[in-house]
Amino acid sequence: MVTGGGTGIGLAIARALAARGHAVTIMGRSIETLAAASASLPGGGHELCDVTRDASVANALARAQAARGPVRVLVNNAGAVTTAAFEKTSLEAWSAALEVNLLGAVRMTGAALPSLKAHDWARIINIASTAGLKPYAYVSAYVASKHALVGLTRALAQELAASGVTVNAVCPGYTSTAI
Repeated sequence: MVTGGGTGIGLAIARALAARGHAVTIMGRSIETLAAASASLPGGGHELCDVTRDASVANALARAQAARGPVRVLVNNAGAVTTAAFEKTSLEAWSAALEVNLLGAVRMTGAALPSLKAHDWARIINIASTAGLKPYAYVSAYVASKHALVGLTRALAQELAASGVTVNAVCPGYTSTAI
């Protein structure tokens, strides 16, 4: 299962997982983009999902599991960024960054965790950013949300280690794709 899986890094991850035999579900907010992308995934599918909404996450996860089985690999890739100087970054922009980049991963992980823990092994991969490791100017909300995602990843890695669920973050640098 890959959130933000219709384009860019998410779609590349979904294709790599499908090539290794996983039944992949890509999730996102544009049904047209998802439908086109999932056509390139053997055995894959797509679900409309807004990671900022609890009901959307629960419903998309239920549909995906009914169609393609229980979740064994969760890739939290959905992301949002606003570029502006700190003093011009609105509270709405801060909320949006935190809702998508951090709380979206919290929602998806929480919803998928029972399925993940039911296996002898499972994986949670959070796509953070180099912005989760070091500061960048003019994207303060994004930097803060990605630092928080890296912190969540480290905490969950320790908390879930004994259950067979590994939790890791991937921190790519700038990528010339839509976010």
